[in-house]
Amino acid sequence: MTTTTETPDSATKLANDAVRARLAASAHVVGPVAVAAWQLGDFFAGEQWTTTFITTEERYADLENFLLDRHPEKNPQITAIVVAEAASAYRAGVRQATDWPGSA
Repeated sequence: MTTTTETPDSATKLANDAVRARLAASAHVVGPVAVAAWQLGDFFAGEQWTTTFITTEERYADLENFLLDRHPEKNPQITAIVVAEAASAYRAGVRQATDWPGSA
């Protein structure tokens, strides 16, 4: 799952908070990247920071809601790509990191 923000601090905070909450096994912040886009009917050109979260399909909705509640933008870009294959030990580690008693 990925999202973008306009500052490295907001991207890093989302990454740290989501991983601490066990909604993602890890998160990577990359940037800045140049962007040109339409956002809520307005043209935007500038820099953004991309945060990529590694999670499970079972935790997707929880992570999406978490990001929507905490994201600094009104209508943030939140997208996800399902990984078809990954090393079995890695998959197990992601599942273990995002699954604990009481999780959804």
